[in-house]
Amino acid sequence: MIELGNIEPADELEERALNQAARELLLAQSSDWAFIMRTGTMVSYAIERTKTHLLRFNQIYDDFQLGTINASLLESIEAIDNIFPSIDYRVYRFPKNKK
Repeated sequence: MIELGNIEPADELEERALNQAARELLLAQSSDWAFIMRTGTMVSYAIERTKTHLLRFNQIYDDFQLGTINASLLESIEAIDNIFPSIDYRVYRFPKNKK
Protein backbone atom coordinates (compact mmCIF):
# COMPACT_ATOMS: atom_id res chain seq x y z
CA MET A 1 0.00 0.00 0.00
CA ILE A 2 2.94 2.30 0.57
CA GLU A 3 3.80 1.89 -3.11
CA LEU A 4 0.25 2.82 -4.10
CA GLY A 5 0.29 5.65 -1.58
CA ASN A 6 3.04 7.33 -3.55
CA ILE A 7 1.12 7.31 -6.83
CA GLU A 8 -0.31 10.56 -8.15
CA PRO A 9 -3.64 9.66 -9.74
CA ALA A 10 -4.16 10.73 -13.34
CA ASP A 11 -7.91 11.14 -12.88
CA GLU A 12 -10.85 10.62 -10.53
CA LEU A 13 -11.12 6.91 -11.40
CA GLU A 14 -7.54 6.27 -10.32
CA GLU A 15 -8.07 8.22 -7.10
CA ARG A 16 -11.20 6.20 -6.32
CA ALA A 17 -9.29 2.98 -6.98
CA LEU A 18 -6.46 4.05 -4.68
CA ASN A 19 -8.91 4.95 -1.93
CA GLN A 20 -10.66 1.59 -2.35
CA ALA A 21 -7.32 -0.20 -2.10
CA ALA A 22 -6.77 1.53 1.24
CA ARG A 23 -10.25 0.42 2.38
CA GLU A 24 -9.61 -3.16 1.33
CA LEU A 25 -6.34 -3.26 3.24
CA LEU A 26 -7.98 -1.94 6.39
CA LEU A 27 -10.84 -4.41 6.03
CA ALA A 28 -8.44 -7.32 5.52
CA GLN A 29 -6.43 -6.27 8.56
CA SER A 30 -9.47 -5.99 10.80
CA SER A 31 -8.70 -7.71 14.08
CA ASP A 32 -12.18 -9.24 14.09
CA TRP A 33 -11.31 -11.76 11.37
CA ALA A 34 -8.21 -13.03 13.19
CA PHE A 35 -10.10 -13.09 16.48
CA ILE A 36 -12.94 -15.10 14.95
CA MET A 37 -10.45 -17.56 13.45
CA ARG A 38 -8.61 -17.92 16.75
CA THR A 39 -11.75 -18.51 18.79
CA GLY A 40 -13.07 -21.02 16.29
CA THR A 41 -16.40 -19.30 15.70
CA MET A 42 -17.49 -18.85 12.09
CA VAL A 43 -13.94 -19.56 10.91
CA SER A 44 -14.89 -20.16 7.29
CA TYR A 45 -16.67 -16.79 7.13
CA ALA A 46 -13.66 -14.96 8.62
CA ILE A 47 -11.28 -16.69 6.21
CA GLU A 48 -13.53 -15.86 3.26
CA ARG A 49 -13.79 -12.18 4.24
CA THR A 50 -10.02 -11.89 4.68
CA LYS A 51 -9.38 -13.55 1.31
CA THR A 52 -12.01 -11.39 -0.41
CA HIS A 53 -10.46 -8.14 0.77
CA LEU A 54 -6.94 -9.27 -0.09
CA LEU A 55 -8.04 -10.40 -3.55
CA ARG A 56 -9.73 -7.06 -4.17
CA PHE A 57 -6.64 -5.19 -2.98
CA ASN A 58 -4.42 -7.30 -5.24
CA GLN A 59 -6.76 -6.73 -8.20
CA ILE A 60 -6.53 -2.96 -7.76
CA TYR A 61 -2.75 -3.19 -7.36
CA ASP A 62 -2.44 -5.32 -10.49
CA ASP A 63 -4.68 -2.92 -12.42
CA PHE A 64 -2.27 -0.10 -11.60
CA GLN A 65 0.69 -2.20 -12.70
CA LEU A 66 -1.02 -2.89 -16.03
CA GLY A 67 -2.40 0.62 -16.42
CA THR A 68 -5.97 -0.60 -16.62
CA ILE A 69 -8.65 0.01 -14.03
CA ASN A 70 -11.94 -1.81 -14.43
CA ALA A 71 -14.42 1.00 -13.71
CA SER A 72 -17.47 -1.28 -13.41
CA LEU A 73 -15.67 -3.65 -11.03
CA LEU A 74 -14.49 -0.72 -8.93
CA GLU A 75 -18.00 0.68 -8.80
CA SER A 76 -19.43 -2.65 -7.61
CA ILE A 77 -16.73 -3.01 -4.93
CA GLU A 78 -17.36 0.54 -3.74
CA ALA A 79 -21.07 -0.25 -3.44
CA ILE A 80 -20.37 -3.37 -1.36
CA ASP A 81 -17.75 -1.95 1.01
CA ASN A 82 -17.76 1.82 1.24
CA ILE A 83 -16.67 2.10 4.84
CA PHE A 84 -14.56 5.18 5.58
CA PRO A 85 -16.10 7.29 2.78
CA SER A 86 -13.59 10.09 3.43
CA ILE A 87 -10.49 7.88 3.37
CA ASP A 88 -7.48 9.33 1.63
CA TYR A 89 -5.03 6.72 0.34
CA ARG A 90 -2.25 9.30 0.79
CA VAL A 91 -2.04 8.42 4.50
CA TYR A 92 0.12 5.53 3.25
CA ARG A 93 2.51 7.90 1.48
CA PHE A 94 6.02 7.31 2.67
CA PRO A 95 8.64 9.99 2.11
CA LYS A 96 11.45 8.99 -0.20
CA ASN A 97 14.92 8.77 1.31
CA LYS A 98 16.84 11.99 1.08
CA LYS A 99 20.51 11.68 0.22
